[in-house]
Amino acid sequence: MKLHQDNNSALNTITSYGDGFVAINLERHEGSVIVMPRTPVTPWPVSSFEALTPEHFDALVQEAPEVVIFGSGSRLRFPHPRLTAQLAKQRIGVETMDFGAACRTYNILMAEGRRVAVALLIEA
Repeated sequence: MKLHQDNNSALNTITSYGDGFVAINLERHEGSVIVMPRTPVTPWPVSSFEALTPEHFDALVQEAPEVVIFGSGSRLRFPHPRLTAQLAKQRIGVETMDFGAACRTYNILMAEGRRVAVALLIEA
């Protein structure tokens, strides 16, 4: 799906997504990534839902977003609470969505100026 690009090129905007990829500011990524509005796109070393560990989510604590959106892939799958415990401890909200919904929601929250992070699982 192609999304409308915002005029503010200083923010990381998800410009399109599909099976096995996401494009941020028109740059295509074919592996899992963490995206925040004002920081460089970070590769997220996760290749499958079953491989998720608490450390994968702990990497998001440093950036102190107010909410993390977890894009669980093509279908909605919820991570075990022990995986996101460190985020909860820091009072960072976690929302789980399928890949497309996570991309669209991130763009909306980012455009509103929210401190949002999206962790997109792209399974190999």
